[in-house]
Amino acid sequence: MAADFLLQGETISRLLVGLSVTLRISLVSVALSLPMGVLMGVLFTRRNPLLRAVLRVYLEFIRVMPQLVLLFIVFFGSATMLGLNFSGEVASVIVFTAWGSAELGDLVRAAIESIPRSQYDSAYALALSRRQAFLRVILPQAVRRLLPPSVNLVTRIVKTTSLCMLIGVVEVVRVGQQIIDFYRFDYPYGALWTYAALGLLYFAICWPLSLLSRWLEKRSS
Repeated sequence: MAADFLLQGETISRLLVGLSVTLRISLVSVALSLPMGVLMGVLFTRRNPLLRAVLRVYLEFIRVMPQLVLLFIVFFGSATMLGLNFSGEVASVIVFTAWGSAELGDLVRAAIESIPRSQYDSAYALALSRRQAFLRVILPQAVRRLLPPSVNLVTRIVKTTSLCMLIGVVEVVRVGQQIIDFYRFDYPYGALWTYAALGLLYFAICWPLSLLSRWLEKRSS
């Protein structure tokens, strides 16, 4: 068969090792983004105009800049300007954490601001303090609205880690390219089957997350 080369030698194990690198970068970035994003979202709702302006500039900067450009800035720029030699994985985690926390912060802000003012008034009528009202009444409702888009953000982070190969990270797509180069002459159609295998690996990771997002969306509606 045309795809027999995928079963030869250590091809499958190499793909799985590359996949583990992809998952490691994704999971560490998501884990670091969660507390930073929640804190940023809560600060977004404060009435301090200077604080809101600073956070808005940060969010828009992260949104406007392509992730690949941010990777180049952190990986190459930090070494040139600051003398810091980050590895490809560390630079990737920094970029995806900055991106994830910015996007999550905006999601948290939107979820909190979507709660009707009547919920605050009802909490105050029960003699709850502002802090108690936020923690016991507003935050639980905001979390329910926040979960589906947050899961979608995780899938976006997982898929975007494929850009890390451009700064030398040997993740799953980079491993796939190495396999294609190795079997280039023996299997002319090897690229098609290799990228199909990569697609299946990403599908196996992201599809359950998409199902979880839809289930959470139905639960919260």
